[in-house]
Amino acid sequence: MRTTPTHRRIVTVAVAVVAAATMAGTATATPSSASAAKVTTASARPTGSAETQLVKAARAAAFAHAGATGVSKADTLTVKDALVDPEGKRHVRFERSHKGVPVIGGDVVVHLDAQQKYVGASRAVHHDVSVPTVKPKLAAHEAAAKAAASADGTAGSAQLVIDAREGKSVLAYQVTVTGSRNAEAGSAHSVVVDAASGKVLSNTPLTDGFISPQLQAKLRDLGQQAAPRTGAKTPAKKPSKPTAGSFPAPATGSGTSFFVGAVPLLTTQTGQNSFVLKDPSRGNAETRDAGSKELEAFTNGKELTTADNKWGNGTTSDVNTAAVDAQYGITSTFDYYKSVFGRNGIKNDGTGPHALVHFGSNVGNAFWSPDCSCMLYGDGDGETFKQPLVALDVTGHELTHGVVEATANFQPTRTDARGNQFGEAGSLNESFADIFGTAVEFKTNNPQNPPNYLIGEKLGLEQTFLRRLDHPSLDKLEGTVDSWDSGSYDREVHAGSGVSSHAFYLLAEGSGQKTIGGVAYDSPTSDGSTVTGIGRDKAEQIFYRALTRYLVSSSDFHDARTATLQAAADIYGQGSTEYQTVDKAWAAVNVTADNAPSGTKG
Repeated sequence: MRTTPTHRRIVTVAVAVVAAATMAGTATATPSSASAAKVTTASARPTGSAETQLVKAARAAAFAHAGATGVSKADTLTVKDALVDPEGKRHVRFERSHKGVPVIGGDVVVHLDAQQKYVGASRAVHHDVSVPTVKPKLAAHEAAAKAAASADGTAGSAQLVIDAREGKSVLAYQVTVTGSRNAEAGSAHSVVVDAASGKVLSNTPLTDGFISPQLQAKLRDLGQQAAPRTGAKTPAKKPSKPTAGSFPAPATGSGTSFFVGAVPLLTTQTGQNSFVLKDPSRGNAETRDAGSKELEAFTNGKELTTADNKWGNGTTSDVNTAAVDAQYGITSTFDYYKSVFGRNGIKNDGTGPHALVHFGSNVGNAFWSPDCSCMLYGDGDGETFKQPLVALDVTGHELTHGVVEATANFQPTRTDARGNQFGEAGSLNESFADIFGTAVEFKTNNPQNPPNYLIGEKLGLEQTFLRRLDHPSLDKLEGTVDSWDSGSYDREVHAGSGVSSHAFYLLAEGSGQKTIGGVAYDSPTSDGSTVTGIGRDKAEQIFYRALTRYLVSSSDFHDARTATLQAAADIYGQGSTEYQTVDKAWAAVNVTADNAPSGTKG
């Protein structure tokens, strides 16, 4: 989200001494003991008085250890998330205000031991957050007008903020601009305007599109038309007999999807012959119809209903077909996060995911929208994509952007005029979305959608996939890279995502040639080393723990290395095979302690 790239690093402060990951300026403490053979279990989110006491202890620790956390007496900390690990560690993620003004880039995670004593912190900026005054020279309406002109849309109200992302603290306004004509759809932008000079500091799309503007333009220039790999058109199974009695009530329906054929659907019966596409068993996960409009709120979508609890016909001739894929995807993703990590919903608050199908006109994309906290699916642009992008890994990818938003909240270092994003934190955002979108496929294990380490393979591009984790540079459409180099500082985020996605694959499966689930892989290493994988399940646990505990909004690839080493030490022990393999996997993509950029950014 910065207007210019910076080559200085954010220091992530780990909670344990991680020898292979030590960086200058990193505050550390002694690790807890862990068996190399230990199996991880889901972490808990504290509630009630336990959460209150934990947050109180973490807040007190942040101020008591101001030298490490960067928190000052003029700051206020607002809790964003709190987690308790099986081995007893606690992690509280805070957002910050300074002199009553919210700070962009002020996020910090405080780490405590089982006795709630301070053991370390992870912070997004390493400089003191301070401004001489919180009285702006520019009026709010003037800032809103500049924001509207920058994003070519309609500005909402201007909120006073402190922008701490560029190595200094600047009093600014943050404005949400909707209806931007610089994007195809889902066009809300967050624009930050200097409250003294009126300079636009950043202009960032609020939606994360699966197809970037750069890729969209390239596909159109090439004249490519996607030929989607759809599922078998087997008819939906007969739904269960409608319940007679009080309503609403849970019901078991069936759908015929576009990509995976016939699938069961849990729905809500609202009358003797009336059903809504809402799953009460998964936090009321629901899909609605946007009616070809660019709706800003999920509740503005039209409820999808049937009289017989049968949904879709496997083709776009039935408006409910896309909804079947969407509902199947959002509930499968919900199930993955809950069963594997104990995460109860995208925000870990028990609320099921939401989706809007038939979003906008001629929209060949799918988005996670923080604005409505929901998935948005277009029906295709009529050129490259003539069908909705409702494939399972697309949904898993996009909903993971929601999980990232609720946790580390990676932000790009800059965004160009077309909405393309750049920088290592933004690349981590795309990478984690690819990693866990892939993991959703493996967990769901639908024979109509065989799991693999390919991203977007059902969409029918001529390349036969969009990205892949084993050998990212085989993606010629986006120019994805296999390993880190100095260009990563300002590389387009989808192209840059290959660094950490490749590290994950090597950690899970290892290097070299192998066939998994009928798909041939051949994963190279930048240093010529041989990596033996520890298995996908362990790799997922390590990357998830790093994301939710140790990574912050400005983390880069070297921070991700440190964070995953710390996560492996937490779960399996610092001397474990798992820990050592994490180190080898990052070295194999040229991310090491020796080539970590010097100094700190922010």
